Amino acid sequence: MQGLPSGFALTALTNYLTAQGLSAQTIASFGAVIGIPWGLKFVWGPLVDRFQGFAMGRRRPWVLLAQLLAFSASLSLLFIRDPVAQLSTLIACFVLHGIFASLQDVSVDAMAITIVPTTERGRVNALMKAGMVTGQAIGAAGLALVLNQGGFQVAALVQATVLFFFFVVTVFVREQPHDAWFSLRYVHPADRRTAGLSFPLLLTTLGRALVAPFSLLLFGSIAMVFISERLFQRVYTIALIRQLGWSDTAVSVLSGTYGSLVVLSLALFGGWLADRVGALRMIGGMALLMGFLHLGFSLAAPWWGNPTLAITGLILRQSVETLFSIAAIPALMRVCRPTVAGSQFAFYMALSNQADVLGIYFSGHLFDRYPVGQIGLGCGFAMLLAALLLYGAYRSAGTFLPVQVD
Repeated sequence: MQGLPSGFALTALTNYLTAQGLSAQTIASFGAVIGIPWGLKFVWGPLVDRFQGFAMGRRRPWVLLAQLLAFSASLSLLFIRDPVAQLSTLIACFVLHGIFASLQDVSVDAMAITIVPTTERGRVNALMKAGMVTGQAIGAAGLALVLNQGGFQVAALVQATVLFFFFVVTVFVREQPHDAWFSLRYVHPADRRTAGLSFPLLLTTLGRALVAPFSLLLFGSIAMVFISERLFQRVYTIALIRQLGWSDTAVSVLSGTYGSLVVLSLALFGGWLADRVGALRMIGGMALLMGFLHLGFSLAAPWWGNPTLAITGLILRQSVETLFSIAAIPALMRVCRPTVAGSQFAFYMALSNQADVLGIYFSGHLFDRYPVGQIGLGCGFAMLLAALLLYGAYRSAGTFLPVQVD
């Protein structure tokens, strides 16, 4: 449910608008603005942590409410006939949807932290990533084809139908076996540490957790990788369409089919590997691999006109980024304090989304000024620096964490 609109907006529609002749800066602004709600979702964290004592589940009421509101917001897209001429309205519709979808994201992440044992978080996050990628594949490849054949309104209707279907499915999934199917009755959970805190105390505890030295080092390194990866992803996609003559549908279908299939095949393996070797050790290794991959691929820029090389680069980027993301999430979960786990993790994910927005925004300004190969080299060096910082975080984990991460 979160991946489908993401794939539709950031892949299918973005490539469509690129092919329609909109400037790189306009495309970058489109992606950056609709990503703003995801960068502000830390606002939801304290609410989800403060009110979690419902008879129908600690987090489930928030999930269902967010899904219903996100589906309702998606219906606003049906009023758009020409996405190019009505670009401002299109952006407003996706921002509205993003506000509620970000609440769903925070609620589901909080649920995962609450009920999933530490030793299983890698695998569970791999399943969550697989679900997200499946939705993105449908939104990118499937809705790109619908957009091309049936028009924007048909694509928007298909999206809304899928979102409503999975909302109905979620209604029949309880968080715990003893939870009520539906009840607005509020009760205090057994663990009073994680509910009923006053907002001042909750915010004070959250602030202390966020400024802890180890937390700052860990998240700063992860954010550096995310910004660099998103930046190169955007400029490379624009280059494929503008400079190498690819159609927007071809790029969207490739990203949503072959790329997503590779990601799905790696997701469960990546989750198992994160649990096996340790999340912190794995993200350091993946950041190192991503850095060298971007350096090598950027040096091969004169040969990107070769379809085999271009496709291989796109798929490899998606694959390694998936392994990094799957390991980064349990690593960040590990440093979340129990009393503010939902708020703290929501803050990390909000900043991660903001890193995506920054990467998208910078792409529009850098694409017209520098060759894409040079931008890729800069991204590669930034990832290598992040890998070095993550190595330092791994060596100091035993000092800052009560239990060794790996």
